[in-house]
Amino acid sequence: MTTALITGATAGIGAAFARRLAADGHNLVLVARDTKRLQEQATELHDRHGIEAEVLTADLSEEDGITAVEQRLADRTHPVDLLVNNAGFGNKGRFLEVPMADELTMLKVHCEAVLRLTAAAAQPMRERGRGGVVNVASVAAFVPRGTYGASKAWVVQFTQGAARDLAGTGVRLMALCPGFVRTEFHQRAGMGTDNIPGWMWLDADKLVAAALADLAKGKSLSIPDPRYKALMGVVKLAPRGLLGGLSSRTGRKYGPQ
Repeated sequence: MTTALITGATAGIGAAFARRLAADGHNLVLVARDTKRLQEQATELHDRHGIEAEVLTADLSEEDGITAVEQRLADRTHPVDLLVNNAGFGNKGRFLEVPMADELTMLKVHCEAVLRLTAAAAQPMRERGRGGVVNVASVAAFVPRGTYGASKAWVVQFTQGAARDLAGTGVRLMALCPGFVRTEFHQRAGMGTDNIPGWMWLDADKLVAAALADLAKGKSLSIPDPRYKALMGVVKLAPRGLLGGLSSRTGRKYGPQ
């Protein structure tokens, strides 16, 4: 049986990955900050699907947390075949309204942790000649919208560049760019969601199914919904100045900064 390691595994997209991969027969390494929730999740998935679910408590905004996950990924005796870098968060407020410490924490989780964990996973995967990494970004990566969008743009560019560098090694890397998904993301950031149109919401389980299908096809970028694919097509054609104004107003209304 293969093993998948998922960060931010206890809720939202991470939990959907855990459910799907367990149902498909993969053993899991579940990573998050809340040990109790991790243990409950591991027990449920083990009992339901008969897989082994390992718990690793780690805060990826802290050096010790990143190091702990790096060490698990580097363990050649218990190899990880699929890494899902899903951990992330949003800050409420415009630039200069958000404390600099919070901005830097976001960059550590969204960029430094993704870089280091991808490297820790990809090295042994390349040695074995197989493996995959899914780095969860966002459609916010494609619009000029503050630190959140910038950090997710970095995830996309890094992942696609690394995917090209590792082409032919058997290691697949893919950036996953969802739109709005009903998770704990907005609640944790103190953001309201009542004003977000219903058509913009995606189902986490369907999103994961589409993402895994794209990974199997060897895609380095996945926008797993026709609605958002169409929106991103419009974004590519829109003048940068107009796009900046629209994304600024939309971001203040709907999303993280």
